[in-house]
Amino acid sequence: MPLEYCIRYNTTNTYENKVHSAYWQFLIIPETNESQDLITTDFNNSLAAMNEFSINGYGFSTIRVNPRKNFQEITFNAEFKVLKKDANPFEFDPSQNIKEDYLRLNSLNFKVDFDQFLKNTPFTTLPDSSMGLYQLDDTLSLFDNLQALNTWTYQSIYFKVGVTDVNTTLNNIITKKYGVCQDFTHLFCAIARNNKIPTRYVSGYLHQGNGYFGDSQMHAWAEAYIPTIGWVGFDPTNNVLVASNHIKVCHGKDYQDCAPLKGIVCSQGQNETQYSVQVISRQQ
Repeated sequence: MPLEYCIRYNTTNTYENKVHSAYWQFLIIPETNESQDLITTDFNNSLAAMNEFSINGYGFSTIRVNPRKNFQEITFNAEFKVLKKDANPFEFDPSQNIKEDYLRLNSLNFKVDFDQFLKNTPFTTLPDSSMGLYQLDDTLSLFDNLQALNTWTYQSIYFKVGVTDVNTTLNNIITKKYGVCQDFTHLFCAIARNNKIPTRYVSGYLHQGNGYFGDSQMHAWAEAYIPTIGWVGFDPTNNVLVASNHIKVCHGKDYQDCAPLKGIVCSQGQNETQYSVQVISRQQ
C-alpha cells in the first residue's frame, strides 16, 4: 500500500553583523521517479525574497534565493508531500549468466555509457595503501557481491556524528573507522567503482521510524548499476536495500554534486545556523 510522506525542512541563519549580499542554492526537492511521486512543494523565506526554480546539470530541481536587502537573520521553511510506492527491493529476475555480466563490465561500450559514474573523485578515491581493501568474488553474481559489500561497509565503520565533515576524505574514514552516512556511501562507491561497477551517490530523506541510522537532516546512500537489472539502491549505513523509507532527491558522483545547500554570504563576524528536518509518514 502506498505511503504518503510529509517532509518539513527548516533552517535559520543568524549573523553577528549585517549581510550585504547573499546567494543560496537549495537541492532539497524530492524527485518524481518510478517509485515516488512529488505531490506538493512549498518553499518560503522570512525576507520574502524571490525563489527561483531551475534544473541543475543532472536534471534535478534546485531553488535559488538572492535577497535584495541587508539582513542579520533569515529563515527558510519548506514542506514537501511525496507518495511513495511500497515496493519490494528484491523484486527482479536474478541473472542467469554471471560470467556474461562480468564480461559486460569490461566492454568498451559499457564503459563509455557509464563513464561519469565509473570515475573516482577526491571523495571516492581509496588511498594507495587501501587499494586491496576489499575484493569481489567473481563466482558470485554482481548483486550478491554488492550486497556483501553493503554489509562489509556497514561493519567497517561506526556511525558517529561530529567526527567528520563534508571535506573528510576516505583516508581519514578508513583509518579512524568513524563517520556518517556520506562517509559510508563514499567508501561503498569507491570500492564498487574500483571493481568497474557504475555507482552513484544519492542524497535524500530517510524515514527513521524503524530505527535506522542516518543524518538528522538528510541521508545518503548509493545506487549501483547491474546489467540485466538496472540501478539498485544500497544503504551501507544501515545494511539494507533502498526501499519505501528512502525518499530520493538527487544523485551525482559524490557529496559535492548533491550538497543540499550551497551559497555565498558577504558579511563579517560570527554566524550561527539552526536547522531541522522532519519526515512524517502515514499509510494511504
